[in-house]
Amino acid sequence: MKYYVNLFIALIISCLLVTCTEPKIVNADTILFNGVLFTADPENTNATAVAIAGDKILAVGSDETIKKLAAASTKMIDLQGAFLMPGFIEGHGHFIGLGETTQKINSIDTKSWNEIVEQVVQKVSGTEAGEWIEGRGWHQEKWTESPGATVNGYPYHDALSAVSPDNPVILFHASGHGLMANQKAMDICGISSETPDPVGGRIVRDVKGNAIGVFEENAMDLISKPFVAWKDQRSEAQKVAELEKTVQLASETCLRHGITSFQDAGSKFWTLEQFERLAEAGQLPIRLWSMISEPEENEMDKLAAYPKIGVGQNHFTSRAIKSYFDGALGSYGAWLLVPYNDKPESTGQNTTPLKKIEEISKACLEHKLQYCVHAIGDRANREILNVFENVFSTEKNDKRWRIEHAQHLDTADIPRFGQLGVIASMQAIHCTSDAPFVAKRLGTERARTGAYAWRSLLDSGAHMANGTDCPVESPDPLPCLYAAVTRKRADTGLEFFPEQKMTREEALLSYTLWNAYAAFEEKEKGSITAGKLADLVVLSKDLQHCSDEEILKTEVLKTMVGGKILYEK
Repeated sequence: MKYYVNLFIALIISCLLVTCTEPKIVNADTILFNGVLFTADPENTNATAVAIAGDKILAVGSDETIKKLAAASTKMIDLQGAFLMPGFIEGHGHFIGLGETTQKINSIDTKSWNEIVEQVVQKVSGTEAGEWIEGRGWHQEKWTESPGATVNGYPYHDALSAVSPDNPVILFHASGHGLMANQKAMDICGISSETPDPVGGRIVRDVKGNAIGVFEENAMDLISKPFVAWKDQRSEAQKVAELEKTVQLASETCLRHGITSFQDAGSKFWTLEQFERLAEAGQLPIRLWSMISEPEENEMDKLAAYPKIGVGQNHFTSRAIKSYFDGALGSYGAWLLVPYNDKPESTGQNTTPLKKIEEISKACLEHKLQYCVHAIGDRANREILNVFENVFSTEKNDKRWRIEHAQHLDTADIPRFGQLGVIASMQAIHCTSDAPFVAKRLGTERARTGAYAWRSLLDSGAHMANGTDCPVESPDPLPCLYAAVTRKRADTGLEFFPEQKMTREEALLSYTLWNAYAAFEEKEKGSITAGKLADLVVLSKDLQHCSDEEILKTEVLKTMVGGKILYEK
């Protein structure tokens, strides 16, 4: 009995001590105040200041309230009326590809085939004979000068081959779904008029059956695999050093554009291992959420090590598999329900057999991974929705499986995204970038009702994500936001069916909280909310209220990751 009396007294004393103890006051390491905020948090829409402790947001509110959390050591940042919002989340891009564009031939802004040939001339002058020359970014539909004789708008390789007789050249299409090779590259790869088209790909030929130098979809492997084999001759140390340089360049580009998180649309296991290593070592400046490139048959056992979530203080996560189901509209690779308007003999390319998509679906279920499938054409989207629907009919659905791009939809399939909980991971900038040739490919009615149908998707209850697909497009979120709210080209003013545009708030959410949701990360990032990661961007214009044209003139003033300023103008 005495034991219980003593225990009771001890408990009372403990309670009194707890009651009498002053609550510990947590002071902010950094306070940003006197700002115009877009919090992406409906519970806190009128804040002007943010307090940060460690790598998290401590509190959000008025200047008066937040300044009370300051200590003598707190860093005080007067925003002077600048615009503060959650850091941009790139919802679909190619991280290594972005870093490589600063080191290879970049043709994304070229306006003619002659410009590209001249880029190769300059590269040849500093390259030893026999070394491969690599580039990316050309798009025949965006040239303002005729390249001369063409097949389906593609130029012949002759001018390219003439300036690079001793170097194999491989130039990837802007979409990543085609490439141009010179004669030296085709000779090394054994390409002749007798080389057959692989399943899901096309060697573009002239009327005599000779390759003109362009390879679409799976036919790209005929050139790209020998090129990759040549690169693989480097030592492991050389590969690691090159990757680290590429990661640094990509990260610097992201931070300069206010991007604090990046959803990488597919990397091989070796690259994922390097990302993980860098994150653990504190050498990954931004937060990377990376899809696993569709594993080969002999790699399936590696999935047992996944998912990997929040490695290196939330700097690396890999919890999804990426597959390609069709190609791109610009290279006639999007798989359509009815033929192309300007190529009536073709409905595009199915690049991965449906059976394999079904097998990967099962692997995703087994390993609790998201499935992210590239589908651009209306036939491709319908087939993937069918596969997902069959899976979801037997499984509880909050899997947040995604269709990457979802650009061209039959109107009957639009409501199915919301009904099935499938995320439409789209890139607004593709709409205005592709606008000059979409109606030519699809016809006006199909383009009007199903191309980049953001409004229809949102109104039907679909979840959306946004991004740039960089390096297909520039990684800069601001032109993408402009495209989302105007559906206009910034250069010519061409407007693409404006009835499908987003509101200003939807566009901002599509680059913050919606992208976080699409990665199961909405509890950690995507809004300025107490307890979330302090990933923020300070901008020169109020993106909620400035004119459409001012969006394009906005400057990134500061980019913060985990409460640290990693870029400042």
